[in-house]
Amino acid sequence: MKVLIDTNVVLDVLAGREPHVKSSSAFLKLCGKKITGLIAASQTTDIFYIMCRGGKTEDEVKAVIRKLIDHIKVADVSAADVNAALNSDMPDYEDALLACSGKRHKADCIVTRNESDFKLSPIPAISPQAFLEKFFST
Repeated sequence: MKVLIDTNVVLDVLAGREPHVKSSSAFLKLCGKKITGLIAASQTTDIFYIMCRGGKTEDEVKAVIRKLIDHIKVADVSAADVNAALNSDMPDYEDALLACSGKRHKADCIVTRNESDFKLSPIPAISPQAFLEKFFST
């Protein structure tokens, strides 16, 4: 199974955001072992920026991103993805770009805490908690 991971799930773990860190962390631990986790290349800049604004040094954040991509694959974002996102009915461009890249990379779903942001996504969205429940019930 190939799963695209929304930025908020990664940040829940990296920033220890309660009450989401537990389910997001449990989900991320499956990546690279039981499932193939993907983040879009464009997300790494968002993670870098947000973590630096949160008080981490650039070197600390680079180390965290290096560790993250040891377990999660980085999916490229193409010109076709940009055009598809610009022409998408999804209201948020960042989410649309993520969804279009995920579709091209044949992701089965997007794991996010903001499922409603992906109502118009070409691939379904599921929360980390719901993913864990579904994953461990089969």
